Amino acid sequence: MPSPTERRCTFVAERNDASKKNGNNKKETPENTGIDSRLLRRIISYLAPYKWWVAIAFVGVMVAAFLGPLRPKLVQIAIDQHIVEGDLSGLQRIILFLVGALVLEGVLSFGNAYLTQWIGQQAIYDVRTKVFRHIQRQALSFFDRTPIGRLITRTTSDVESLSDVLSAGVVTILGDLFRIVFIAAFMFSLSVQLALITLAVVPIMLWATMWFKKMVRVQYRETRKQVARLNSFMQEHVTGMSIVQLFNREDEEMRRFEGINDDHRQAQIKTVFYFALFWPVVSIISDTALGLVLWFGGLRAMGGVLTLGVLIAFIQYARQFFEPIRNLSDQYNTLQSAMAGAERIFGLLDQDHALKEAAEPAVNADFKGHIVFKNVWFTYDKVTEEDVARDHTDDGEPINWILRDVSFTIKPGQTAAIVGATGAGKTTIINLLLRFYDIQKGEILIDGIDVRKYRFKDLRQHIGLVLQDVFLFSGTVERNLTLEEPSLTLEQVQEAARMIGADEFIQRLPNGYQQDVRERGASLSHGQRQLLSFVRALVYDPEVLVLDEATSSVDTETEQIIQHALEKLLEGRTSLVIAHRLSTIRDADNILVMHKGHLHEQGTHEELLDQEGLYHKLYELQYKEQEQRRMVA
Repeated sequence: MPSPTERRCTFVAERNDASKKNGNNKKETPENTGIDSRLLRRIISYLAPYKWWVAIAFVGVMVAAFLGPLRPKLVQIAIDQHIVEGDLSGLQRIILFLVGALVLEGVLSFGNAYLTQWIGQQAIYDVRTKVFRHIQRQALSFFDRTPIGRLITRTTSDVESLSDVLSAGVVTILGDLFRIVFIAAFMFSLSVQLALITLAVVPIMLWATMWFKKMVRVQYRETRKQVARLNSFMQEHVTGMSIVQLFNREDEEMRRFEGINDDHRQAQIKTVFYFALFWPVVSIISDTALGLVLWFGGLRAMGGVLTLGVLIAFIQYARQFFEPIRNLSDQYNTLQSAMAGAERIFGLLDQDHALKEAAEPAVNADFKGHIVFKNVWFTYDKVTEEDVARDHTDDGEPINWILRDVSFTIKPGQTAAIVGATGAGKTTIINLLLRFYDIQKGEILIDGIDVRKYRFKDLRQHIGLVLQDVFLFSGTVERNLTLEEPSLTLEQVQEAARMIGADEFIQRLPNGYQQDVRERGASLSHGQRQLLSFVRALVYDPEVLVLDEATSSVDTETEQIIQHALEKLLEGRTSLVIAHRLSTIRDADNILVMHKGHLHEQGTHEELLDQEGLYHKLYELQYKEQEQRRMVA
């Protein structure tokens, strides 16, 4: 009897490493280190639903950007026009203006910080929802070649990298730009010469910033890549920890993890290096500008050309002028991080591998489950219609067909079984029936309607699927059985559980149907999880029941419970059963024997034995194995 691991390998064998032929190794992102205006516009487009709130925030930032440069001007007026002149009442008025400007600037800063963060979190919610919805609608072929850890990275840290841009980023950048303009205007209004001296160091600052942004963009892209590798490794190895421990691979996998972790550390350290180098350079440049102002301004003040108020105001402006420039450098760093994340997010969103639904879907009010496979050809490889027509790819390689000209019929209420060696195409037939993949040639009909003309929801709500490898979500037993379908009541769930024979063990759980089964059903035995999968499929009362070797991994007692229940449950339903133990399908109305993608034989158990073909050989082989086991026992 195949183990669960071997059953999982069946699907892998049928795919025959199609993912490699689909270009897994292509680069994800272009090696661009500048600001991609198209990408930036696409990021900002997520602010469109909140444009009026963004406008309010922008007005607030603009007012705050003006109030900051206004304060040194008020100080200059206070010194030159009131302190020097001994005008106490005028000084008091200026002080009131200063206090009012500070209070208003503080209130605006608080309001803008809260409002921009609120806008950003709303937009991030929209982005993350869009990414997850996009992932949900992808065909299974997409998940065959995409590591789960990479998808987790896209919906978590990559989306989070957009947070600062979508919150304070855009508004703050505009505010800092206008603050620079206001400061420059005030400086030129006080002294053109000192303003030019202050601005003389700006080209050096711009050069340093351009060098920094070029280097940090490369490092942010590398950092995002290493985060995705780390997440993929962690997800895969936590899920497969039992295999790691079973084969004593802890040390080897630890060495692999240390290598990946070290690559991530090195990427982060390189990013920190450029920051550590950039900020002192910015400080030196800004302090140089301040020193020039003190030198030339002091000489002019001592010569009586410049007033003391103007000099003090210029010292404040020199400090203020480079503050928004430093902020812009920091925002540029944030923008670079967002660009690296956005490239990966939009790269995911732009690759749509979802199967297309019919523009005018068919409506089948009386679903009976009459299944017909008519000359079906299928491959997991990505091929074009031209490739299919000439039966080979552009490079002359033959198409790796998993199913070859397969035709059979299952009438309503009949039970059909599929048998064959690993890789023969058994699981593929189920995947095609449920339209997890689309065929390249032929037709698959249910009640005379091509499955491609059904809506996915309409097709799958009539088909119950029970797999050998059961997946349970963290949550209660009831939640796992209903998947939170509001139309299903607890009474219906309990009735289905009684029919299967699962109600007894569920009631023995400490909290019954409200028992938390934990992630992947870790608190339950395999047989109990298998029983729950039967209840989950049957609680919807499907017209078609598909069993993918659903009883092969359960104990004898549980199998007897399930087999007894199936005699009643299969009655009146069309059913399709994949079986490795031929003794479990003796009563099937039709047995399909698959061999290397072909339907090699079909008929009843007795008819196939009489033919003395492949089925007869399989049956004799299993019979001898069973006899040997009994003799050993």
